[in-house]
This record gives sequence, C-alpha cells and structure tokens, in this order.
Amino acid sequence: MISRRTTLAAFCALSLLPLVPSPALAADLPDLKGRAIVVVTENAYPPLQFVDPKTGTAIGWEYDAMNEIAKRLNAKVSYQNTSWDAMIQAVSDGQFDIGMTGITIKEDRKEKVDFSKPYMRSQQFMLVRADETRFSDAKSFGANPDALIGAQPGTTPFYTAVYEVLDGNEQNVRIKLFETFGATVQALRTGDVDMVLTDGTAGQGYVDASKGTLKLVGGPLGSEDFGFIFKKGSDLVAPVDAAIDALKADGTLDALNKKWFLDYKMGQ
Repeated sequence: MISRRTTLAAFCALSLLPLVPSPALAADLPDLKGRAIVVVTENAYPPLQFVDPKTGTAIGWEYDAMNEIAKRLNAKVSYQNTSWDAMIQAVSDGQFDIGMTGITIKEDRKEKVDFSKPYMRSQQFMLVRADETRFSDAKSFGANPDALIGAQPGTTPFYTAVYEVLDGNEQNVRIKLFETFGATVQALRTGDVDMVLTDGTAGQGYVDASKGTLKLVGGPLGSEDFGFIFKKGSDLVAPVDAAIDALKADGTLDALNKKWFLDYKMGQ
C-alpha cells in the first residue's frame, strides 16, 4: 500500500492489482433477480469507504464498486456498519451477506469466511505527525524504545507492527490497541502514539485531509490482496467473482482507481 510519498500516481501504479481481462463480460453475468443483499462496512478507510466530511454521506471506492456489482447482477444492495473486530465473525454467523473494509485475504481468515477474488493490492506504510523527526522508516522506529504504535488487534497493520517493525512479540508494550482505525489516527494526532501503520490508500486520504499535520514516511511494508468476505459456502461468491472479472475486463475498476486515488481530494 517507492519511497513513501512520492506521488499518489506512483503509489497507485505500485499497489493497485494489475487489471488482467478475463472472459467474463457483463452479458455473461448471473441474474440474481432482484435479490436483497446486505453489505457491512466500517466507514473508516478512505478512500475505500468513509463518511464524506462535507455531506455526511458514506462514499468511496468500495461503495461504487459494490453498487456496480449489484447493478450488473440485478441485486438490491443495502449497507450496515459495524466495527472491524466484530465484522468477520458477524459475516461468518450470517448476520450480513458481504463484508467490505479493505479486508486482506489471509489463510486463517478463510477458516471463518469465504473471500471473493482480489480486487486490489495493499501495502502498509507509516503514518506519523508532520513534525516527526526521530525516525523515518521501520528500522529507525524499531530502534527508538520510546516510540509507540497505535493499532487495531487482529488487523494486518497490527501484525505488520509486530513482525516487521518490532521484535515479534504480540504482547509488545509499544503497541497500543484501539477499537477503530479512526481512533488510532486520533491518538496519533494527540500524541498518545507516534505512528500508525496503514494501507497507502487510507493513509493518503488522512494525509490529504490533515491540513499539513500528518505525513507518510518510509517504504512499503509487505504486500497483500483485498477481497470481499462472505459466510462460508455462500452462493454469492461465484456471482461476485464473475462481476469483479467483468469490472476489470471493461475498465470499470481502472475508472474507479482514477476517480478515488487520483482525482478525489479529501475535504475539498
């Protein structure tokens, strides 16, 4: 999710999944005959999904993609919100049909939920206060015993902090845990922690909206794929996969990438 912050265009070129066309075109997609689908999200991951600070409306790349998927599959989609730590279990239990919040496809998560095909590639970067000078990358951060990380337990940023920045101890006292990603960023702003690991898309959104108070430093840490999640055995996986293929094949995902990663400016 290149040196960190070169340009957003350079970031997109690195982290967005290559859009390789497949035979699945819109005309070939399954018809879900108006089926109601409930999608759950966190609304804390700009520009994938977040609340527009101007209008109070939930918007973002994932909303646009899911709305287009529902349209092409002839389904009626509605949205609910929950916290990250409750989402995977809630989808696994069948409380919602689909989960979306920049969820990394991981083998241990596949024990609880099914994943769609990947629709985007994620890399982690360090989000810090703009006046931070004590460290500039993961190595110098790890060498500073006073520097603290904010993270949500069980997330990719948490495990990246544990295994790629610190010493591999999941109980490390330098990691302060928060319920939401937004809370970790607020703790960074107030000085309660000194760094938050975030996918480049979300981090760039926060930087753009920070009015010069936040920045991204260091190089990318790891590379992982994002997918939508479903209850195990869901009959929605195959239709959604076919729709993702179609969106790649006809350039729709390219257009969404341009809209949200290049053209959209947080807070403007």
